[in-house]
Amino acid sequence: MRLPILVNEPPRDAHDAIPVPLSPAKGSTMPKVRLPAVLRRQQMRTRRLCLLLLALSLLGCGARDSAKRYPMQGDVKAVDPAAKTATIAAGKIGDWMEPMTMAYPVKPDAELAKLHAGDRIEATVVVEGDKFYVTNVRVAPKQ
Repeated sequence: MRLPILVNEPPRDAHDAIPVPLSPAKGSTMPKVRLPAVLRRQQMRTRRLCLLLLALSLLGCGARDSAKRYPMQGDVKAVDPAAKTATIAAGKIGDWMEPMTMAYPVKPDAELAKLHAGDRIEATVVVEGDKFYVTNVRVAPKQ
């Protein structure tokens, strides 16, 4: 007769398919099986590595607001509601862009609704990598 295996291994043949308890039953005199020291250390290293990776991933979640914000002043030349853009002749925008006239996406839609061709504006340009948009639009009173 073969003795039961005390670790979780797949059965090798029909005789090994008998379920074996990993911990002793109540009232049993069977001793607890203890992992060898090498496996315990490896298990601890794995747990520490998982905790470290979890901590790093949680830190990465907080680092999402890497967008830069620049004040902008300019004149609205045209508004395209379908494309949700405004063509603005803007002055220099921080260290991001030299003065030029170009179409800027405007977010949210309520900010775009404020704009009309010929308006003098102050706004904020938000730059995230190679994407950008205009927000916090303030139309200067006409003189």
